[in-house]
Amino acid sequence: MTTGAPTSAPTTSRPRRSRLRRYLPLGLAVWLVLEIWLLTQVAGAAGGLTVFLLLVAGFVAGSVVIKRAGRRAFQSLNEVLQRGGSPSRGGGNGLMMLGGLLLMIPGLISDAAGLLLLLPPVQKAVSRYTERALDKSLRRAAPGSLGDAFQQARIHRPDGKVVQGEVIREDRPEPGEPWPPLTR
Repeated sequence: MTTGAPTSAPTTSRPRRSRLRRYLPLGLAVWLVLEIWLLTQVAGAAGGLTVFLLLVAGFVAGSVVIKRAGRRAFQSLNEVLQRGGSPSRGGGNGLMMLGGLLLMIPGLISDAAGLLLLLPPVQKAVSRYTERALDKSLRRAAPGSLGDAFQQARIHRPDGKVVQGEVIREDRPEPGEPWPPLTR
């Protein structure tokens, strides 16, 4: 009896995991261990109250930075939209928010990274590097992946097959008449 299903056994090879998905959990674990170790070392040298005050000061400073960066981003977006333009770049507000978030996370290494991200030369260097890396990965992306996501349309059939194509509408309604439904 034929059901339309393939007769050969499907291959069971798993797709390769990216380096980020492989090493990110390990990196987070190492970072957490280093943060805890450094906090215990500073607490042993300067006292527990000092470490607690450092952590509270980092949290307060981070919340202030995030609030100011968010307010600045909203004001610049509002000004651009009032002029009738389109928003282009965030002007470093995203990196300032990331720096504030790193300041809010308990730990001295994250505080140091957050303070570095608040410096304008570091923000420029990080944004240039990120922009180049993203541009490079989007150019290298294969068709059908994220790099090609805005250039294609996909239709998923009930049998699981993907049909690529685009919708072209040739019937134009009269002025004032609503568009006919797409199910025609």
